[in-house]
Amino acid sequence: MKTLIIRLWKNQSGATAIEYGLIATLLSITILTAALGLGGGIEARFDQVDAFVAQ
Repeated sequence: MKTLIIRLWKNQSGATAIEYGLIATLLSITILTAALGLGGGIEARFDQVDAFVAQ
């Protein structure tokens, strides 16, 4: 990761730096969306287990 940042920092091409920024943004949005979706499913499963144990 450190070498990627150094390489991006030394990169003189503005268009390429912007493209890397867009890719990083899209990856962040994708990971965030997946984490939020997965979190809801996990919470629902724990609620099911809790209801079962409480019986």
